[in-house]
Amino acid sequence: MKTVAFIGGGSFGTALSTIVAAKGCRVNIFDIDQDHLARMEADMENKDYLPGVMLKGDYHFCKTNEEALKEADFVIFALPAQHVRSAISSAIPFIRKDAIITCISKGIEQKTHKRMSEVIGEYFDLDRYVCISGPSHAEEVGIGVPTAVAMSSRKESSAAAMADLFTTNRFRVYLNDDMLGMELAASLKNVLAVGSGIIDGLGYGDNTLAAMLTRGCAETTRLGVAMGAKPETFAGLAGIGDMIVTCTSIHSRNFRCGRLIGQGYKPEDAIKEIGMVAEGMYTAEVVHELASAMGVEMPISEAIYDVINGNITVEDAMETLMGRPRGYEVDYL
Repeated sequence: MKTVAFIGGGSFGTALSTIVAAKGCRVNIFDIDQDHLARMEADMENKDYLPGVMLKGDYHFCKTNEEALKEADFVIFALPAQHVRSAISSAIPFIRKDAIITCISKGIEQKTHKRMSEVIGEYFDLDRYVCISGPSHAEEVGIGVPTAVAMSSRKESSAAAMADLFTTNRFRVYLNDDMLGMELAASLKNVLAVGSGIIDGLGYGDNTLAAMLTRGCAETTRLGVAMGAKPETFAGLAGIGDMIVTCTSIHSRNFRCGRLIGQGYKPEDAIKEIGMVAEGMYTAEVVHELASAMGVEMPISEAIYDVINGNITVEDAMETLMGRPRGYEVDYL
């Protein structure tokens, strides 16, 4: 069977590891936090980030990148978006020339505004890189809840190989030929998830949430199309699918972070309370800069950015959004 290396010992990487371990693959896990990895090995459970999901199968907890990667057929980078560059640069000397890799981070690099494939493409042949995205809470994937995701690669055979690796009767994979759109949709929806949490924290109802998500989808599609993505991708698993699951569930750290802000927490205190990286809090700044550079109007994302940065209160943000001039609904295709 294949050897699959996971770089990072977070929740979603751990959840994905249970899929391939159950199929008989050797699973190598490396994390820079060796104390965390030692606890995982001792408990055969990721109590820090995915409690309740036992790790069964051929697991190996590695002390170095080289140990994890030297025999790996597939490499999964499973860590926050802002750490991907340092992780890939450290790992690249040990990745096999025929290995296929993916990155499960849903974010855009700050300062450079680069998507994960663009960051990794500086170090690695993108013909062997696969993007994976879709509605997939780690907590549910880890216990075998039926889940569907999409995968995309510059070379279809790479996406197909990664899809074969993960496909089970509980984890279904579709192929998508729009990696740009998938990566943008996955990143931008995290900002909306913070906004949906704020709405929940304020005590507003389903009407408000549905309106924000619908119009939020419109403005993220508008930015995606301006950047060269296909509009239909934003209506697929990486778009609406991932948006629904991230913007409506307590499993979502972005939603939980936003809810705390809606309840009156300062953004920095909300981040500390969550205890894990909420990508939307960082992506909001990138979206603000991208929208400005592209000349794309994104009032909801802009309002969330302003709240996160303390420029306006959540109440003022809602008042501003509800008082905008009337316009046509379908204005982004």
